[in-house]
Amino acid sequence: MKRVFLIVLDSVGIGEMPDAEKYGDKGSNTMRACAENENFHVPNMQKMGLFNIDGMGYIKEEENPTASYARMEEISNGKDTIIGHWEIAGIQSKKPLPTYPNGFPKDIIEKFEKLTGRKTLCNKPYSGTEVIKDYGKESVETGGLIVYTSADSVFQIAAHEEIVPIEELYKYCQIARKMLCGEHAVGRVIARPFVGEYPNYKRTTNRHDFALMPPEQTMLDYIKESGKEVIAVGKISDIFGGRGVTEKILTKGNADGINKTLEIMDRDFEGLCFVNLVDFDMLYGHRNDVDGYAKALSYFDDKLSEICGKLRSEDVLIITADHGCDPTTASTDHSREYTPMIIYGKEIKPGVNLGTRKGFADTGATVLEYLGIKEKNKGRSFLKEVT
Repeated sequence: MKRVFLIVLDSVGIGEMPDAEKYGDKGSNTMRACAENENFHVPNMQKMGLFNIDGMGYIKEEENPTASYARMEEISNGKDTIIGHWEIAGIQSKKPLPTYPNGFPKDIIEKFEKLTGRKTLCNKPYSGTEVIKDYGKESVETGGLIVYTSADSVFQIAAHEEIVPIEELYKYCQIARKMLCGEHAVGRVIARPFVGEYPNYKRTTNRHDFALMPPEQTMLDYIKESGKEVIAVGKISDIFGGRGVTEKILTKGNADGINKTLEIMDRDFEGLCFVNLVDFDMLYGHRNDVDGYAKALSYFDDKLSEICGKLRSEDVLIITADHGCDPTTASTDHSREYTPMIIYGKEIKPGVNLGTRKGFADTGATVLEYLGIKEKNKGRSFLKEVT
């Protein structure tokens, strides 16, 4: 009974890619920024070979790494969460998803207001915590929806839960999702509910992402169609629009996601447990909180010994990322970076340096081959090199 645990450390990049300057990310290196922080302590990943990966020479290499490893180069055009996860699962995105540095066009906003029957506020790129501070009072008083975006391809809708009930807010998101197609097909429409009294508004955990559907079949579809399980932990199901998922498990941050993954490891199933740990990106990268980012990496590393201890004889653990988000640069946006890939298990050879892999899809191709699924998937499996 083969099981793969694929954990995405959201935004944990390991250094600028050759085209980083085109994206405004020259000099970005998320991992190095954290490694220079006093709160950074990752002995388990170091022992696995994290700092043996190409370009990671700023910390001493492990002489006898316990895992195999690679540096992954994104070939899609973009640095978005969706594009990164889609590429892992086998989709190469030739066009970046649309972004709106000046807000959404007037016709889009007018159409949304007409379809929802509510006025909108803001319509600018904004921090999620700052936007409710600046527009929350007006939204509560008028019933208007706070519509905003970011450097990512997102259409975000914030409203107070007592003014706009959760299900109603989700309905408005579905309206926006259906409306935003063609040239305006954003990666995600996101419900951002909040509660509290002015000026102490607080976002709740009832966030919900309505993602663009993948344009073609992915690793998840192939695994599900083969009769095996695809257990999606965190925002994985949202990223793939629910497609190819057999079980969706929501989480409330990294600690909850790790705990739920540990619970899944005690279950009998065959297939893939696909995990996204979002706090690195959402709480620390986008807020330029290097202390918090370094602590979060240290926390994950500390729990890694427990994760590895639960691996069964035929289990494979893969740790990777989807993009960067350097918390020490002036930008609070994602950064165009290489990502790490560590593969570990009793059946996996230790110490194999797979070099720099052209395309995140090599990871998905390896997962499919390990699970015995012979579907055509973009990417070159590295399974034979590590078994």
